[in-house]
Amino acid sequence: MTIGERLLKLRKEKNISQEELANELDVSRQTISKWETDQSQPDFDKIIPLCEFFGITSDELLTGNTNIKEAKEINVKSNYARNIAIAVMMYIFGVISIILFAAQFDLPIVGLSILLSLSALATGLLVYNGIYYSRESREEKVTKKNNICKQVIGIVDAIFVTVYLIISFATMAWHITWIIFLILGVVDEIIKLIFNLKEVDKEDNNE
Repeated sequence: MTIGERLLKLRKEKNISQEELANELDVSRQTISKWETDQSQPDFDKIIPLCEFFGITSDELLTGNTNIKEAKEINVKSNYARNIAIAVMMYIFGVISIILFAAQFDLPIVGLSILLSLSALATGLLVYNGIYYSRESREEKVTKKNNICKQVIGIVDAIFVTVYLIISFATMAWHITWIIFLILGVVDEIIKLIFNLKEVDKEDNNE
C-alpha cells in the first residue's frame, strides 16, 4: 500500500472530506488529492501534523507498519474486558452474599451491606473503565462509540435488575428496594456522560 492509499484509507476511516483535511493542514484540497493519488507526497513539515491528526506514528504513515499500534489495541481491549469481568464478578458475589446471609444465617442486613459495598466497587471500576479506555480510543468512529455505550449500559441494567429481584424476594422489602432503580438511573447517566466526554475531547482536538 502506498502513502497515498494509506492517507485515503485514514481519511475515510475518520469520515472527513479532502477539504476538511486540507483546512486542518493549511493546504489546498488539490494538494490532498495529489497526495492520495500518489501524484506527490507530503512535505516533511506536514508529516508530523498528519500523524498527530490521525493518531499514528510516522512509521505507520510512511511504511504501513502497524505492529506497535495493533499490539497496543490488543492490550487495551484485553484490559478493558478484564475490568468488565471483575466488575461483573463483584456484582455476582454481592448477590450470593445477600442470598447466603438472608437464607442461611438470617442476617439480611449483613448480606445487603456486602452487596452494596461490592456494587459500589464494581460501579467505580466500570466508571474508571469508561473514562480511561474512552480516552485510549478517542479516535474511533462515533457509531462505534454509541454501540459500546449501549452494550455497557445493557450489561449494567441487566445486573441491577437481577440484583433488585433477588434482594426483593430475599427480604420482601419491596417498599425499599425500588431505590435500586434510582441508583441505576444515576449510573446510566454517568456512563453516558463518560462517552459524551470522549466526543467533546475529540471535537476540542479538531478545533
